[in-house]
Amino acid sequence: MARSTDAKCRKCRRAGEKLFLKGDRCLTPKCGMVRRAYGPGVHGKKTKRGQSEYGLQLSVKQKLKRVYGVMEKQFRNHFEEIQRKPGVTGDLLLQRLEKRLDNAVYRCGFAASRAQARQIVSHGLIYLNSKKMNIPSARVKIGDVISINENKINKNYFKNLNQVISNKKDFPSWIEFDNQEKKAKIIAEPKVSEIGVNVDAQLIVESYSR
Repeated sequence: MARSTDAKCRKCRRAGEKLFLKGDRCLTPKCGMVRRAYGPGVHGKKTKRGQSEYGLQLSVKQKLKRVYGVMEKQFRNHFEEIQRKPGVTGDLLLQRLEKRLDNAVYRCGFAASRAQARQIVSHGLIYLNSKKMNIPSARVKIGDVISINENKINKNYFKNLNQVISNKKDFPSWIEFDNQEKKAKIIAEPKVSEIGVNVDAQLIVESYSR
């Protein structure tokens, strides 16, 4: 499936806030939102007009798609997967996006960004339940174990990550990480309060319900 190749900093500037698409770089003065904290394009510095209801719904959906790095067709598939399940549909959508394998790999600290996590999953560097998995959108569930492909663990990429992973303290409560074995186990459903994405997902539900 074709992916958006738009510059990551441009996506953040269009959203009007940091989406942390470049990992640690977003915390430095080199961040595009620090250097140019206004929208992209020749009219970026001009004051925006008030958004319509539809415009607001669309901007929220676009923001969430950029954060998780998914295109419209896949995003809609995630929505259709959860829309008939009991519960708050907006919260279920956020949880479904969190349970993507690439996001879980990012949350484990195996990658500095979701884009990087998607790449290492696609290249077969990650195991899910001791089997190679190269589908970034695969859904993880309670009891699943995520680990590094034992044939790839000696790659420089993972050697350089050892110290970063060892110092990582912000594991979400739904992931139990074994620092000794460098394995992560899914032990609960993701909590919406821990996701850290400032969106009203119900607006997306309303958008698809039009």
